[in-house]
Amino acid sequence: MPAKLQLRAPLWLLLLLLLLPGLPAAQGQGAVASAHPMATEAGIAVLADGGNAFDAAVTVAAVLAVVEPYSSGMGGGGFWLLHRASDGFEVMLDGRERAPLAAHRDLYLNDQGEVVPGLSVNGPLSAGIPGQPAALVHLAARYGRLPLAQTLAPAIRIAREGFPVDEHYRRLADWRLQQLLQWPSSSAQFLVDNQVPPLGAIIRQPQLADTLSRIAEQGHDGFYRGPVAQRLVEGVKAAGGIWQLKDLAEYQVVEREPIRGEYHGMKITSAAPPSSGGIVLVSMLNQLSQFDLSSYSPVIRKHLIVEAMRRAYRDRADYLGDPDFVSMPVARLIDPDYAAGLARDIQLDAATPSRHRPPGSLTEGHDTTHYSIIDAEGNRVSATLSVNYPFGSCFVAPGTGVLLNDEMDDFSARPGVPNVYGLVGGEANAIAPGKRMLSSMTPTFVETEQGVAVLGTPGGSRIISMLLHGILSLDAGEGPQAWVTRPRYHHQYLPDLIQFEPGALSVEEQQQLQAMGHQLKPLDSTYGNMQALFWNREDGRLSGASDPRGIGETLVK
Repeated sequence: MPAKLQLRAPLWLLLLLLLLPGLPAAQGQGAVASAHPMATEAGIAVLADGGNAFDAAVTVAAVLAVVEPYSSGMGGGGFWLLHRASDGFEVMLDGRERAPLAAHRDLYLNDQGEVVPGLSVNGPLSAGIPGQPAALVHLAARYGRLPLAQTLAPAIRIAREGFPVDEHYRRLADWRLQQLLQWPSSSAQFLVDNQVPPLGAIIRQPQLADTLSRIAEQGHDGFYRGPVAQRLVEGVKAAGGIWQLKDLAEYQVVEREPIRGEYHGMKITSAAPPSSGGIVLVSMLNQLSQFDLSSYSPVIRKHLIVEAMRRAYRDRADYLGDPDFVSMPVARLIDPDYAAGLARDIQLDAATPSRHRPPGSLTEGHDTTHYSIIDAEGNRVSATLSVNYPFGSCFVAPGTGVLLNDEMDDFSARPGVPNVYGLVGGEANAIAPGKRMLSSMTPTFVETEQGVAVLGTPGGSRIISMLLHGILSLDAGEGPQAWVTRPRYHHQYLPDLIQFEPGALSVEEQQQLQAMGHQLKPLDSTYGNMQALFWNREDGRLSGASDPRGIGETLVK
């Protein structure tokens, strides 16, 4: 386990911070916004017990792993964006999954070179090496002040005692029912008598509690070496997967410099590759800075936003991947001058057909989860976690309670061929041994003259465009409730469609956009589950909101 770093700032810096006007500490113990009330309440309790935002981040992630198995888990991964108040240090913890060392670029192709449907999303062959356990250990050791035995205790207790099934759980379990039934260990853990559990049924996961206890006692080695690692590899291999003990033993969290940008005086700090989120988000904002959006009609504003999305998502496909494997022109992609060039051919009255540009773009699952935390000292965490598809691969490694991800589908199984979401990927995101797959997860901080916003959301490729809508809402002077409720529309370059929630575009706007050449795809339901907090520097007040599309909860204490 890495040694704890001393987080003391120089005396002169502490004095300077005390003397700066308009920067009072957050009132109370802090605030937590997450996708599940049990996780939010556990995080607030850790803050009340003397933990900082980083301790609470461990607790919230672990509880979500227990109560939201369809979204995230110890068999998945994610990105943790951190801000340390004592010295202003910011970093992104990359806990993204890696391809097994036995993986190769043709892993999901048949003898004719065609992609085998479902092979990259179902069962253990679809699972990357998990990063979340390592990330939580790293987070606690480097940035927290409480022991893992304390911060993991709520998740261990809930795993043993159980949690009640809600309608969201039932809906997603029903959607993945046939795959869950493929594996006795999975059906025993998540179903009741091989059926979707009734509302209010208690889901207990004693084997997951044992695995969490080992991590609490032994840190990194509690998961990546020893009995848990042995059971994981044996279970995966017996079910047709390709994991090796070496895959687990070699997994390490990577600390990466966040992506930074500005929009109308706001400072944007966001996720770096292998997340595409920060680069695409900053590119869209840089393009939109070429226009005075307030001077246009609502439909023209939407048209301009869509065109910025189209161009940024195209670059995502062309250039982005794992920075340890692919050379990327990051500085150019987030340069305002480059964005000005992208925006130069945007016409105010006509769409730019995506077929005029090279193909690309890939995404991860519809579900995923996000949480935001600010503590009384001003430390903050924005974290987005995933197992990809709801319930990931649907495979629980026997004897571990660990539900494995199916993040291997986030690679391009074959460049130019659509993945399970109908999207296609490029060469930069091809499968390679030990490589991290490209992601859209976009944990983000936004600093304004008035304060600091911490926000993020699940939602696959739509994550980045949802963050864009939230930031534009903030720029318009609106608060967290507006950021999380704003109606959403999305364009990801390919397919060449504007996808939109019910009510996001009026009938008249739809007609006007179609007249410009846009193709529309109305969605039957809403999407996303944004969790947002705001710290008002002027008075120290904390506020926040959880997306009403989900069952999340925001608590400010």
